[in-house]
Amino acid sequence: MAGPRLTVVIPVYNEEVILPSALADLTAGLDARRLDYEVLLAENGSTDGTPALLDRLTAANPRLRWFHCSTPNYGAALKQGMLEARGELVFCDEIDLCDLLFYDRALQLLAEPTLDMVVGSKAARGAVDRRPFIRRLATRVHNGLLRLLLGFQGTDTHGLKAFRRERLVPVARACVVDRDVFASEFVVRAWRDGFRVLEIPIQLEEKRQPSINLLKRVPNVLRQVAKLVWVIRVRGG
Repeated sequence: MAGPRLTVVIPVYNEEVILPSALADLTAGLDARRLDYEVLLAENGSTDGTPALLDRLTAANPRLRWFHCSTPNYGAALKQGMLEARGELVFCDEIDLCDLLFYDRALQLLAEPTLDMVVGSKAARGAVDRRPFIRRLATRVHNGLLRLLLGFQGTDTHGLKAFRRERLVPVARACVVDRDVFASEFVVRAWRDGFRVLEIPIQLEEKRQPSINLLKRVPNVLRQVAKLVWVIRVRGG
């Protein structure tokens, strides 16, 4: 039997407060568009009632399924979700975003068979980013490092993206870093490997505060970026 046309992969960590409303809005929007889809929730290391809630939500809606990773690791969860996706097209989303306008634009663009990936950029010309200044600055610095050290040609790597599963899953398998930098490596490798990647500006307004403090993430991000530079530029991997 053929799989769904779309798989939406969403990493979740301690999200019991926002999960019911966010998933209800997302599935209602996808249903209204008459899309064939599944939503794959990549639960990773939650310490609240998220796993039990996912059991109930997936039992009530056959469009939803979930899996468990034992440690809080956004990148590992996202990568596993990409590899377990069944759809022809994979959308990577965030539980506090679920921007259906991005789905509309990405689906329209991916109707062009030579396009491989669409990235929703918070920093491209025309984007509107309503996050606090320090988080906007962190995005600019992170992607500036990727451009400087790895020759990245885009403006953003983290967050909303859509791609053709058959073409891009081998890229995901080749990625060597995890946590926050996996998403960056995935997009950077796609660019470097010659896939056709198109950025589109998005309007970003998160529905809640991040589940992990930004300052706590910085040391790991720097270590992972250094590892990525070593693997790609020094080892040639």
